[in-house]
Amino acid sequence: MFRNRYLDYAQLTQLVDAWAREHPDFVRVSALGTSAEGRDIPLLTIGRNPDEARPAIWVDGNMHASEVCGSSVALAIAEDVLNLHRGEKTAMSSSLPAHMADAVKDSLFYIVPRISPDGAEEVLAKGRYVRSSPVNDRANKGHAYWDSADIDGDGMTGYMRQESSDGELVELRGDDGKPVDPPVMVPRLPEDPGPFFKLYPEGVIENFDGRRIPDPYFLGDNLYDFNRNFPYQWASEPGQVGAGHFPGSAPETRAILEFAAKHPHIFTWLNLHTFGGVLIRPLGDKPDSKMDQTDLAIFKQVEAWMTEHTGYATVSGFHEFLYEPEKPLHGDISEWAYHDRGCLAYVVELWDLFKQLGIERKKPFVDHYTQLERKDFLALARLDRETNQGRCFTRWRKVQHPQLGEVEVGGFDARVGIWNPPYEKLAETCASQSAAFLRVAALVPRVAVEVVKQEKAGSGYTRIEIRVSNRGYLSTYGLPSARKLPHSEPLRLTAEGIGAKLVAPAESIVEIGHLEGWGSGLYNGANIFMPWTRGNVHEKFVTLVAEGSGRLQVKVGSCRVGFQALEITV
Repeated sequence: MFRNRYLDYAQLTQLVDAWAREHPDFVRVSALGTSAEGRDIPLLTIGRNPDEARPAIWVDGNMHASEVCGSSVALAIAEDVLNLHRGEKTAMSSSLPAHMADAVKDSLFYIVPRISPDGAEEVLAKGRYVRSSPVNDRANKGHAYWDSADIDGDGMTGYMRQESSDGELVELRGDDGKPVDPPVMVPRLPEDPGPFFKLYPEGVIENFDGRRIPDPYFLGDNLYDFNRNFPYQWASEPGQVGAGHFPGSAPETRAILEFAAKHPHIFTWLNLHTFGGVLIRPLGDKPDSKMDQTDLAIFKQVEAWMTEHTGYATVSGFHEFLYEPEKPLHGDISEWAYHDRGCLAYVVELWDLFKQLGIERKKPFVDHYTQLERKDFLALARLDRETNQGRCFTRWRKVQHPQLGEVEVGGFDARVGIWNPPYEKLAETCASQSAAFLRVAALVPRVAVEVVKQEKAGSGYTRIEIRVSNRGYLSTYGLPSARKLPHSEPLRLTAEGIGAKLVAPAESIVEIGHLEGWGSGLYNGANIFMPWTRGNVHEKFVTLVAEGSGRLQVKVGSCRVGFQALEITV
């Protein structure tokens, strides 16, 4: 059902709880943390032996409350992974090569479909715009600001317009020169005739003096933008809008920080937003020339899959997604996951609305959001009418506002068709994103330990040769830039005799170090001019000598990749 409509909190939790009941062997549902209003934030853990640490993949959605498509795509990824474990033949599983499907099934998934359950409930139930959380715990509330409220008693808190000779908006006119019906509000141009309008959030003005109407502000009655509340280069207001009181001050973001600190084995991080139809990769604060070039090559492989399966553009956060040139955003989750947690981390802005409207690719990509022409608004009205069943634009209704007098409400609803894809486009969005991302998920390291030779070495002695290898794409530290991070610990082997005894007890703990993966990113490995490859940097050999008969228990791994156990009979 999540592939054709957007689920509220009760529906979402019922779905993931049902998955856990049906598949207790490889699904766990727990609470990542508790939201500001007391809701559990559902965390899905999926994989064989889900309580066993090993290379893991993180997916989160809906950290911005209005961007509920992120929840749908996160659930689609979860369901597709479930289907792989169930052995079901689906369009997704059939498109994924068998060896990549095996890598996915060997991995662990942590999926948080909805980081902002409080805000999403406001959006879905009332139509209210909330950036992340509806909570407003500012100390400074003595100024005039807009507070969301239902003015006409229909249960919704959308938008209000009021006719004004000083208004900045007009009704869009068609090729016949007449206003389109239902009306579409567009920025006023110098040659436009009236009437002119102001557009406000549906609500009341706190601390209103009867004269001054405050500027509507997207965080006017809700403090947080969760995607500005993470530690990497965090900056307080006014340097960064939506930053919150301090890094992790929101309980929702703090829960993510605490979980990641306790789970250093996360290698890949997908942060789902809407809208735009674009993948935004690191670096967000520096040009590509400052990025580890092998990291960049790996992201280019991701870009190739994104282009193939979704048609979305891939852009650098610094080069093409800064709202002000050379003024990086602070406290971003994907930048924190990349720089501080060493993850192959990126953002996807779901729903390629601009492509649907026939708008040619702009550079920088961020200009799509602000540089719309009248023809683009006409295309949007047509899309809403022909594909979206008229969910965005309706006729305005006159009501009496307690402070402003006569206003009109109800003419615009961006939830389905602008902020998120129409229901009719949702399944397609889910399927294409899952097809692209599960290929990325298959890149994690895959450590194996095995006995390659066991032989008698004199009376009562046995020599055992053990091979430790990495069969995965990424190295055991993940991205090259992650090797320096404290939690990127090298592998070590520990051995303990039960009955049998190690001849050299000092060798019961052996530092293996890191093992390279076989992948090096797109266009970054062997080529026609330099066709040779590396040596056996993906494997190490350890020789143990045991005395007597019994068993040896061998464990290999690290906090970064988890541990593999091997029991040897001697």
